[in-house]
Amino acid sequence: MEEKKVLIVIGAGPGSGLAVARRFASEGFRPALLGRSQESMDELCEALAGEGVEAYAAPIDLLDADDVRHSVAAVGERFGRIDVLHFNPSVWRDRGVLELTVPELLEDVTFGAGALLPAVQAAHPFLRRGSRILVTGSMAADAPAVAAPSLGIQKAAVRTLATALDKTLEPEGIRAVTMQVNGALAKEGPFAPVAVADALWAASDRPDEEWSSYVPLNG
Repeated sequence: MEEKKVLIVIGAGPGSGLAVARRFASEGFRPALLGRSQESMDELCEALAGEGVEAYAAPIDLLDADDVRHSVAAVGERFGRIDVLHFNPSVWRDRGVLELTVPELLEDVTFGAGALLPAVQAAHPFLRRGSRILVTGSMAADAPAVAAPSLGIQKAAVRTLATALDKTLEPEGIRAVTMQVNGALAKEGPFAPVAVADALWAASDRPDEEWSSYVPLNG
């Protein structure tokens, strides 16, 4: 029997994270869900189990680089491979630029962008030619909200980091892409979790000759 490919969702939740797990599971992947708490991840796994999908779950502290490395490496060691790493987290902080402090900004950027770095470093030994790094982007990278500018800074930073990773890992046949959601996330419509998951699958499934490190999702 062919060994299942492994998908890691970092920052998994009941919205797009769960939808991505479902979408990739339908393509034969084994999902590994990493999020805020074991309890919340177990709930997602139970939802998937009810649909016949077996998933792995573990907590991850995205503000602790060592914990990020440990959590990602544990998945690689358990299954012997990582085929897709999906980086999904972000922070919405209601704090305008005249009130936002440097520690708050750096904390948000660490959570929503910087954590990708130790995650990929830990995943690297388990990646292989054809592996993909997927980032959920946002229109906030280009048009940050006045009320919560740190989100835009996170998304601009993680898009830049994904581009650098793509250029660095391309010789190994490993590619990275930011799929930028150019609209407000919603339960239904072109920016619903299912639509985001479908777009991420399509972005990851392109051959190298058609690859781009940035793909917009428009309404």
